[in-house]
Amino acid sequence: MPHEYNRNLIPRAREMRDNMTPQEQHLWFGFLRGYPLHFRRQAVIYHYIADFYCHAAKLVIEIDGRQHQKADAKEYDQIRTETLEQLGLTVLRFTNDEVDRCFDHVRKSIDQAVKQRL
Repeated sequence: MPHEYNRNLIPRAREMRDNMTPQEQHLWFGFLRGYPLHFRRQAVIYHYIADFYCHAAKLVIEIDGRQHQKADAKEYDQIRTETLEQLGLTVLRFTNDEVDRCFDHVRKSIDQAVKQRL
C-alpha cells in the first residue's frame, strides 16, 4: 500500500484543528501538547484525518463521540483502523466518556503505548 496521502483533506484537517471537540481540547492541552515526543493534531494520513498522531512512535489516537457507536460508523472505523495498521501504525481509541471520566487512565495508556512503540 503506497504511503501517499490525500492532499484534498488538508483544508478539512485545518478546520477540524480550529474546532476541536471539548475532549480533544482536554487531551491536547492537558497532555499531548507538552508530551516529550511531538504529536500532531488532525493529521492527514493516507485517506484519513487522525485526531492525533505521533510519527516517532507510529501511534494514532482517536477520540470517539456518540456517532462512532452506530453500526455503519463502527464498520468504517474498523476498516480505517485496519488500513492504518497496514501502514505500520498502532491505533488507540478512547471514547469521549473515557476522556471526561478517566483522564488519568487515558494518559497512562497513551504513555505506555508510546514507550512500547519506541
